[in-house]
Amino acid sequence: MSLEIKVPPVGESITEVVLSRWVKNDGDFVEMDEIIAELESDKATFELTAEKAGALKTVASEGDTLAIGAVVCSIEEGGSGASKEEAPKSEEKAVTPAADKASAPVAEKSGDSYASGTPSPSAAKILAEKGVDAGAVKGTGVDGRITKDDANNAQAAKPAAKAEAPKSAAAPAVAGARNERREKMSPLRKTVAKRLVAVKNETAMLTTFNEVNMKPIMDLRAKYKDQFKEKFGVGLGFMSFFTKAVCEAAKDFPAVNARIEGEEVVFNDFVDVSIAVSAPKGLVVPIIRNAESMTLAQIEKTVIELATKARDSKLTIDEMTGGTFTITNGGVFGSMMSTPIINAPQSAILGMHNIIERPIAENKEVVIRPMMYVALSYDHRIIDGRESVGFLVRVKQLLEDPARLLLGV
Repeated sequence: MSLEIKVPPVGESITEVVLSRWVKNDGDFVEMDEIIAELESDKATFELTAEKAGALKTVASEGDTLAIGAVVCSIEEGGSGASKEEAPKSEEKAVTPAADKASAPVAEKSGDSYASGTPSPSAAKILAEKGVDAGAVKGTGVDGRITKDDANNAQAAKPAAKAEAPKSAAAPAVAGARNERREKMSPLRKTVAKRLVAVKNETAMLTTFNEVNMKPIMDLRAKYKDQFKEKFGVGLGFMSFFTKAVCEAAKDFPAVNARIEGEEVVFNDFVDVSIAVSAPKGLVVPIIRNAESMTLAQIEKTVIELATKARDSKLTIDEMTGGTFTITNGGVFGSMMSTPIINAPQSAILGMHNIIERPIAENKEVVIRPMMYVALSYDHRIIDGRESVGFLVRVKQLLEDPARLLLGV
């Protein structure tokens, strides 16, 4: 008896997912609750587990788009761990030249088997990436199935054919590679693309700039970083200072922390700060809830936790849903200045950039200071120029005099 494994519901707004990777192969024996595949939605990556022990029979292939409730695979009863160990022996027996018909009935039937010339999911992915036709590959697996090793060997044969080409071809070689490759956009990348274009088309976005002297914060970090790390177990980074500064400035300029819903403006008495994180599969924005009530240490711990989950594709839908204001740090990649795009339905986003030592005038003297350009992109429909400039100036004042962040003045 077999059990069908279907795509589980992963969120109210999610109607389909992509089968990004098979963790287990077709025919493998799996234990109950063992991870067998990874599913990717437009917001996060989810793990699909076996609902009972048995032999895995795959139905969908890697890269397939599946609706919620669609069958991904089935698990056959009667399989065992021993069957996994016997499988390689069966393959080995099928391709042994010395095996006769009496001792290898599987090999005798391989020509008529449905598996003959059919690649496994992992082999199919390799062949597709390299543009190799499965019909040109001889399968050495059970019943002539094309295995992953067959696909890899087929790749190795291609360069050899190219190397022999000059002997029979008189045409001159073209200098430089002119290869092209196409990749299907991931659900996350498609969603990001749609949202960014929608923001540009549906909001009156404008950006205002300022610069911050980072020396006071850098001096404070240098003085207390060891004690801070020893007491709280985390390093004292820049993100906690910027988060606290945004929360304080939002008290004076509440429209920056608001949003438009229909013909109403929704103001928030809390600040849920979205932190833009570059994850392996694209940009995600996990949220620091009620950041206004957190200490610097609590913010740093939350940032590390969320960033780690993002890079491991472990963020949940709840951890990325909501947010009233966004902070993005292009400085970690070397950006000097940019105009960040609003994270709808929010009304503003603060962009941090890299820190460069530059000469500035201070007390009528030219001095060298570590300076950072900051940018605030905002929706002009709800935030006026006075409010946007005032908000960014307030953030600058708090960062250049970090004692204000602790005193709230």
